[in-house]
Amino acid sequence: MSAERRLLIEQGGPGHRGPALPACDVPARPLAELLPGVPLRGELRFPQVTEPEVVRHFIELSTLNHHVDRGFYPLGSCTMKHNPRINDELAALPGFTQAHPLAGDGATQGCLRVMATVQRLLAEITGFAAVTTQPAAGAHGELTGLLLIRAHHRARGEGERRRRVIVPDSAHGTNPASVNLVGYETVVVASGDHATVSLEALEQALDDRTAAVMLTVPNTLGLFEPQVLEVTRLAHRAGAQCYMDGANLNALVGRVRPGDLGFDVMHINVHKTFSTPHGGGGPGAGPVAVARHLEPFLPVPLAVTGPDGRMRLDWERPQSIGRVHSFNGNFGILVRALAYILTLGPAGLREVSKVATLNANYLMRRLAGTYELPHPEPCMHEFVLSGRGLRKHGVRTLDVAKRLLDFGVHAPTVYFPLIVEEALMIEPTETETLDRLDHFAGVMERIAAEARDHPQLLRDAPHTTPVGRLDEGRAARELRLKWDPGARGEAPAARESTTCR
Repeated sequence: MSAERRLLIEQGGPGHRGPALPACDVPARPLAELLPGVPLRGELRFPQVTEPEVVRHFIELSTLNHHVDRGFYPLGSCTMKHNPRINDELAALPGFTQAHPLAGDGATQGCLRVMATVQRLLAEITGFAAVTTQPAAGAHGELTGLLLIRAHHRARGEGERRRRVIVPDSAHGTNPASVNLVGYETVVVASGDHATVSLEALEQALDDRTAAVMLTVPNTLGLFEPQVLEVTRLAHRAGAQCYMDGANLNALVGRVRPGDLGFDVMHINVHKTFSTPHGGGGPGAGPVAVARHLEPFLPVPLAVTGPDGRMRLDWERPQSIGRVHSFNGNFGILVRALAYILTLGPAGLREVSKVATLNANYLMRRLAGTYELPHPEPCMHEFVLSGRGLRKHGVRTLDVAKRLLDFGVHAPTVYFPLIVEEALMIEPTETETLDRLDHFAGVMERIAAEARDHPQLLRDAPHTTPVGRLDEGRAARELRLKWDPGARGEAPAARESTTCR
């Protein structure tokens, strides 16, 4: 392994120093006294490296992975778009980053006003009565929304009977997991002929045991539910609540308000729709918006304006489900979302969804002649192709995904949704230019030709990345996260090869 690829602790050595720190000017006490009863390591070895070594190490790491700042990243459902750097700068202002959540209402008026303003604007954008900013991300928002629904049914004396949640097979994969966490049962209903909800299947599934219907709008094929008003009407007629998975709100923002469609509650992935560097497991935020009848159950506290005009946290909510997150959510993400919304305004937000939809439809029509298009209806922010036609050449969708890396393009989401064989879920987002879209389409067309003429080239891909094709199944079964200091200069994965070559 080269020096550039060594772990940081394997670099440097005695005498390598970074900035000199001033001597400690406060009394020092042994850790054992400060942390009584806590097991402490006998020795803690830190890297001894200079500042240039540290900088070069992390810059090198940043070039090993593909990310949205390096190239096109059409990861379906994840909305890997460019996010304005000015929003990062605003979130990094000292008044925000140095505010402590335990400082009290009097010392955090600005932060509380940010939270209250985000709550108000998101409620206005979505057409709901109130919003909580506590949930940390989309799936956490799903869990919170279902807890609110459960509290609603319990307050009506129906909590024990209504324990089933209907989820279409075109929904996001996290929906059933959230249902299970709440202690409910998932009832999956099949899609109709056009990959949207079958009203006949829905009516058959609805009964007095139904707590909620969870609908992803647009669904995971990027299709809007044309009968959404009938779906919410049928659910309400059965006494159920309607939950909208708002992960795809970037396709609707400024044009459709989910509250006007009959939904009772939704979560909003503000890190996708309203600007945050997204990926790698975070950061995220998943505010939940509710109709008026669910507002009493929102998590505490909520940022409100007091009679004197000053901001405060409202804890006096006797029907609240309680906290769902420490303090009041991922505050820095909310600052970015507020900056994004205020910068664009209503007209700008409408333009965002229009361009996202335009880009997706352009790519879908461009590639429909090369790959199978299971559902040719106009899409919204994303679309799904199928690579099953390549199997006659011995090529899988996974091979296409790996080959894309050789052209500086991240793969789309593959093998999801499950209702499409060899699925490629592609979301170009609204921040990509026409030449980038054409480059991606050209690469996809070239890969299809390679699958026909040189299939082994795809089966061995990628060829130009720092690491070759991994045995992903073995990596999942034999996870090795422990660094062995005895194998200096050699990473664990290098000692036991996980490549297919």
